[in-house]
Amino acid sequence: MPWNNQNGGGGWKSGGGGPWGQGPSGGGGPMGGQPDLEEMLKRGQDRMKQVMHSGGVPGPLLLLVAVVAAAVVGFFAFTFTVKPDELGVVLRFGQFDRQQGPGLHFRLPYPIEEVLLPKVTRENSVEIGMRSVSNMRGVAKRDVAEESLMLTGDENIVDVDFVVFWRIKAEDIDPKTGQTGAEQYLFNLQNPDETVKEVAEAAMREVVGKNNIQPILTGARQKTEQDVQSLMQRTLDSYGAGIRVTRVQLQKVDPPSKVIDAFRDVQAARADNERIQNEAFGYANKVVPEARGQAERILQAAEGYKQQAVQEARGQAARFEKVYEEYRKAPDVTRKRLFLETMERVYKGTDKIILDAAGNSQGVLPYLPLDQLRERAPSTAGTASKGSE
Repeated sequence: MPWNNQNGGGGWKSGGGGPWGQGPSGGGGPMGGQPDLEEMLKRGQDRMKQVMHSGGVPGPLLLLVAVVAAAVVGFFAFTFTVKPDELGVVLRFGQFDRQQGPGLHFRLPYPIEEVLLPKVTRENSVEIGMRSVSNMRGVAKRDVAEESLMLTGDENIVDVDFVVFWRIKAEDIDPKTGQTGAEQYLFNLQNPDETVKEVAEAAMREVVGKNNIQPILTGARQKTEQDVQSLMQRTLDSYGAGIRVTRVQLQKVDPPSKVIDAFRDVQAARADNERIQNEAFGYANKVVPEARGQAERILQAAEGYKQQAVQEARGQAARFEKVYEEYRKAPDVTRKRLFLETMERVYKGTDKIILDAAGNSQGVLPYLPLDQLRERAPSTAGTASKGSE
């Protein structure tokens, strides 16, 4: 008997002995959709008997009918058609024999050979944590809490819904076993959809359990998808499943509905914290350069004042040295000149009264303040011009 896959089960939860099953699904023969040769011959004999009992048929016509019937039976018994999205897997006495691409092919009649036709180009999908339900309004999503609730690495609970897309490897050959991907898919798995779903759920729980909740909820969605896809592919390859995971797509990643308001408050507080920090950094980036520029300006001004004071001191010292040299040449003259220059600076801005103490006269020496006369002359001229008017 060929290997049949109509017993159900499969996967770890259904008690089917893991991802490996008991036989292929679909195929040739009585259970694979191919016509039964014995049944066709029996029907042909019944029809011939009916014709013979009804009055007889001429010999040539009977021979022609028999030839046509034999050709039709032989065509359906020895040929099979593979559609463009299928791959023909031929079993001989229930064991893998060969693969056939799309088109019309020949085979030995059942039960010698039978044909399985898996859809190798179709992209299959499995939903985890949710189910799509069709209704009058369209397609609605029904949450499956026992699949979607997962524990993160920081001991928080997160609600994750995602979809896994996969297809059969078809022509790929496993270097360890020498089996093709289609052969592994047909003979190593009893329930591919259930196996993929359970592997996906286990992989997602492992990835989520290694990360904190904050990256999963915010910026690590793409990395989570890639990690789950990679882990799933390694697991399925270790099973010899003949399946390639094309992509993993997260649909919803949220805290549980009962505490989502608290999580939103936490998210808002973190956003405010980040905003305030950014404002503080912006203010610091504005104030610090200004303070540095101000400090540099003060340093440069101090350096300029230093250079000015040093140069003035050096000039004064040089001038003093020159005066000292002249003093050494003529001390009396130099002393008198210094005295006169000093007195000139002292009396330059003061009112002066000169007393004559050299002669016999006692009293004040008349003094003509020429500088004050020069200041009064313009004011006197202006007064005279106003009087003449």
